Amino acid sequence: MTIVVFSAVQTTAFAQAKAYTVVRGDTLWKIAVKYEIGISELIKANPQIKNPAMINVGQKINIPEAAPLQSLETEVIRLINLERTKRGLSALTTNWQVSRVARYKSQDMINKNYFSHTSPTYGSPFNMMENFGLKFSAAGENIAYGQRSAQAVVTAWMNSPGHRANIPSAAYTQTGVGAAKKADGTLYWTQMFIKPY
Repeated sequence: MTIVVFSAVQTTAFAQAKAYTVVRGDTLWKIAVKYEIGISELIKANPQIKNPAMINVGQKINIPEAAPLQSLETEVIRLINLERTKRGLSALTTNWQVSRVARYKSQDMINKNYFSHTSPTYGSPFNMMENFGLKFSAAGENIAYGQRSAQAVVTAWMNSPGHRANIPSAAYTQTGVGAAKKADGTLYWTQMFIKPY
């Protein structure tokens, strides 16, 4: 396994977005995948469900908004892919599960008041990805905080040799970006890169 990381340097709040009505054949897992959210977030948003293995046709399921800052995250990926294609590399595909892990990392940095690749909650980025069920032969992480826009964070990463090395690396094929906002408005950013097995 090749693991590459370059440095820079949960209480997760979800807004209620919509309700979903259970149909025949549904499971919480299928609903979570359909809406690209984690099963744990779905269970947390539905305390009325006493047994997550048993849902009923016609039952209303609250679907939490997984990514309130998703437009910023999507723009970061677009800008990163511009940097890659300018260098003759293929664009990274977006992996929503990687984005979910990246959001947890950004929120964890806020919650635990740290700025580091090593989380007091999840350990290294590689341990964190593995513990969330991601399988990879190569992985990396970029982190930042304080930038107010997608362009600002990509510019900061491109101006940092370690971060810049991750962006055009041919070792990766997928990415996910997670942003979280501190109470004072400061944005924390995490971009994770993987090459799945």
